[in-house]
Amino acid sequence: MGFKALFSGMALAFTAYALFSISDAFSKLLAGSLNPFEVAFSSGVFGLLLLPFVRKPHESYLDVFRPRQRATWVLRAACVFVATAASVKAFMLLSMPEALSLMFLMPLFVTILSVTLLKEKVAAWAWLAVILGFVGVLIVLRPGVRPLNLGHLCALTAAFANAGSVIAYRLSSAETVRLSLLGSSLVGPLVGDGLLMGLNATWPATAQAWIYLFGYGFLAALGQLLMMLATARAPANRVALPQYSQMVWAVAFSYLLFHQPLDGWTFVGIVVLTASGLLNWVRQRLQHERLAIEARLHRWEHPTPHPTAGQASPPPR
Repeated sequence: MGFKALFSGMALAFTAYALFSISDAFSKLLAGSLNPFEVAFSSGVFGLLLLPFVRKPHESYLDVFRPRQRATWVLRAACVFVATAASVKAFMLLSMPEALSLMFLMPLFVTILSVTLLKEKVAAWAWLAVILGFVGVLIVLRPGVRPLNLGHLCALTAAFANAGSVIAYRLSSAETVRLSLLGSSLVGPLVGDGLLMGLNATWPATAQAWIYLFGYGFLAALGQLLMMLATARAPANRVALPQYSQMVWAVAFSYLLFHQPLDGWTFVGIVVLTASGLLNWVRQRLQHERLAIEARLHRWEHPTPHPTAGQASPPPR
């Protein structure tokens, strides 16, 4: 993989995580004025605007609903639906850093699901990262010391649902139609959140509410698209690292926009959680490098013979 492709992949990932953070801030600005399911539903509605830019000339818009692997497509759609609904509610009820710190458990849930569902072998480093992550969550939550509410449950649910979508994406590695990949992340909120918002949906009362709603829905969908493009250019372990830039955005928005400063223990918990994620990333990076070295050694020890090797040279004319 060339440096240019790697750089563009990581740049796309940084941009995607920034868009996710800004969209989360928009959802928090809508707290108390709109149904959270209605806000999550908008990510599917405004995400439809991206389909013309994703579709290739030979593809049909019906490919959104015609995946090659229907079971994993449905699983991705369901996970994205749960993740969007739960994350919107979590950001409405909690400060952004607190909600995001719990959602940072997603890579750790991916490790657990990889072992239980995909039967992957996980090294001791990965389990150390899992344990460290749960310690960070306990520091943030401090059960028994501070009251827990629905927002904490929603944040944990969003982390688990996002992990499920990652597993579904791994299982659908044969899916090559981008419309189908993006379509699952749009259909999930459209159907699931659309049903749940039901009769409780209200028309945004002001132009400002419309701007916030569009900002959340469109930027969340655009972030999904950029993540798809990023993973096509760079390895997953490289793309995952910029996720921690979201905490910088969350802390900045919390202080400057919502005037919700962090307490000392929450800050310590966030540091521990970030350390667990970085440990997991370092483990994946070392494993990736080891496999690359082994592959190079194998090619050196067992060179592929040239197609003309062993054939007699043509007689000179």
